[in-house]
Amino acid sequence: MNQLIAIVGMSGSGKSVATDYLEKEGWTKLYFGGITYRLMKEAGIVRTPDGKNEKEFREKLRKEHGPECYAKFLEPDIREALKHGNVVLDGLYSWYEYKYLIERFPNLILVCIVVDKALRYERVGSRADRPFTKDDIFYRDITEIENLAKGGPIAFADYFLFNNGSLEDYKKRLVEILEDIKRHEGEK
Repeated sequence: MNQLIAIVGMSGSGKSVATDYLEKEGWTKLYFGGITYRLMKEAGIVRTPDGKNEKEFREKLRKEHGPECYAKFLEPDIREALKHGNVVLDGLYSWYEYKYLIERFPNLILVCIVVDKALRYERVGSRADRPFTKDDIFYRDITEIENLAKGGPIAFADYFLFNNGSLEDYKKRLVEILEDIKRHEGEK
């Protein structure tokens, strides 16, 4: 059976490093946020540099289709991709999405990326793509925890990857996790 992993964590924790690594290793990467961009384009809504349009659109989708809607929208893509190989999910945010997916994909493994808050805020503030101020990221953290139930998948993760050190240490731990998943395949 092909493997299905969702990488979870707070903004700036290093989730994209893990998903990009897995994609380079031949995994199919499916990005929850891509649904927003695709549906916005279909609706003729332009993305704004501050992300305001995307945020409003995401909230509207969840209000109209339920808090697990991103998992519902992505389910056919997951099923198709699993026919051809391993799949990594980038952007699973909510407990509702996790509950929806685990009922349909009992082999789903959650890998949580964790980093000290001060370091995470520093990284988010200095990144080239979508940098945030400390106040902005603090507000985003609170909003995601309270409105999206983001803490559930983080707390319930099968594996934790601590990202306070070097990129080499990070990738080494990721490989250890993948090897452990492979060793225990079929036990979940």
